Amino acid sequence: MKEPNYIRHLNGVFEQFSKDRRINPTHISLYMALFHFWNAYFFKKEFFISRDEAMALSKIGSKTTYHRCIRELSLWKYIQYRPSHNPFKGSRIKMYNFETSSGQALYQCHTNIGTSSGQALVPIIKHIQTIENNKTDIKQKNLKNSFSENSKNPENENPGVPKSDNLRTREQKKYDKPL
Repeated sequence: MKEPNYIRHLNGVFEQFSKDRRINPTHISLYMALFHFWNAYFFKKEFFISRDEAMALSKIGSKTTYHRCIRELSLWKYIQYRPSHNPFKGSRIKMYNFETSSGQALYQCHTNIGTSSGQALVPIIKHIQTIENNKTDIKQKNLKNSFSENSKNPENENPGVPKSDNLRTREQKKYDKPL
C-alpha cells in the first residue's frame, strides 16, 4: 500500500463518519488516536499499540468503552484489530485507506509561458487573522494613548475614585508600605 495523503485520508474518513449513524464521538476520538499512531509509525501496513497509550490519547477512561469502540471500528471496517492478549506486545492494528481522490479538483489552465498549472489557493483564515490583528493593533494604540494622557495630567483621573493608582504603578513601589 502506498503512503496515504494525510489530508485526503482524513477528509475521506470524516466523510464516512458523517454518513454512518452508528459512529459516536468516542469512536472518532479513538480513530484519531489510532491515526496518530499510524502516522508515528510512518503509515506502515500494520503496527502495534498499547491499550493504555491509546486510551490516554483518545481520552477514554473506561476499558469497557475502549474495547467496545475498537471492536466496533473493526467490525464496521474502519480498521482491522487483532488483540494480542499480551500486555507486553500490544494489539495489532491495520488502517484502511480512505482517500477520496488522487488529485486536486481544479480547472487545469496553462498560461502562454507555461508557469502555472492551476489556480493559486489562499486560505481565507489568513485574511481573517490579518483583519483581527489590525483591530488588535488599533485597540492597543488607543489604550496606550489614553494611558499616556492620564499619566501626564493626574487631575484628569476619575473624580469618583479617590486614587486611581492604587497599585502605585506610576512611581517606584515601596514594599515596606501596604497597598
